[in-house]
Amino acid sequence: MLLRTENLTKYFNAFPALRSLDMTVEEGSIVGFVGPNGAGKTTAMRIISTLMKATAGEVYINDKPIAQNIMETRKTIGFVPDYFGVYDAMTAEEYLDFYAGINKINKNERKKLIEDMLELVNLTEKSQSNVNKLSRGMKQRLSLARCLLHDPQLLILDEPASGLDPQARADLKYILRALRETGKSVLISSHILPELGEFCDKVIILKQGVKLAEGSIDEISNQLGEKAKISYTLLKEDDFEAAAAIARMFPQTGNIFKNNMTLEIEFSGTDEETAELTRRLIVSGILIVSINRTQKTLEEVFLEVIDDENKNI
Repeated sequence: MLLRTENLTKYFNAFPALRSLDMTVEEGSIVGFVGPNGAGKTTAMRIISTLMKATAGEVYINDKPIAQNIMETRKTIGFVPDYFGVYDAMTAEEYLDFYAGINKINKNERKKLIEDMLELVNLTEKSQSNVNKLSRGMKQRLSLARCLLHDPQLLILDEPASGLDPQARADLKYILRALRETGKSVLISSHILPELGEFCDKVIILKQGVKLAEGSIDEISNQLGEKAKISYTLLKEDDFEAAAAIARMFPQTGNIFKNNMTLEIEFSGTDEETAELTRRLIVSGILIVSINRTQKTLEEVFLEVIDDENKNI
């Protein structure tokens, strides 16, 4: 496990910003940090990044407590805050060179490294541009390049898509997916839930410093008692009764509906169990024209988790 927190707690005077947070980030995964304003996301990210001390609890990177290995931890983490601060009159290349120096990267290696980072974030043509004149999206990509200079295992991104236009958000998603393919892990907070749900392996939902849920969208939906809907469009009307009978053999099956030539099945099973249901229908001679599986979106899951929590207050 790359990142693990145990009982992570932070008080500001008497105010609990984080309360006993247990969470994990696996190697090569993208984890979404979700919650309303004031949920404790930024506080947790700053503690994990060694920029703030916890009141109680511990953070482990590669099973080592960060409190005892702060300098080593900082070599493992790249942090992009929710603001972009730079010195005046710096070019993009100078900006990266400055931080390469802070990270004690050999001068002989910097030029090629900076070129590679600018290419990764599609800013090669802006290498000599003044950083303050870059668009917000370009600044975010440059900030991401900066946090990658020392080749960290874990990237912590606090609202990197805030204020970006659709093209800039698409560029950011492409870069994050590419980084995951190289084995990097990402912990990212964002209020743009539909897009976050497109590429996160799992999400952690916080409210008022408390973790309400952790897992994939499907896993959290199942914990809420929600079921995905599988729609099978059949070729023959006569096949509906037999198809429904096969579906009822699975304990994961909920309600079954017939909508014209489509059989709609509420199903809480895994991908493997969904594939097995489909296989049994096919080998039983059911002629299927098309299949569609409708899953809850991250936004829908988030609102249901928050609503469920409000009911318990």
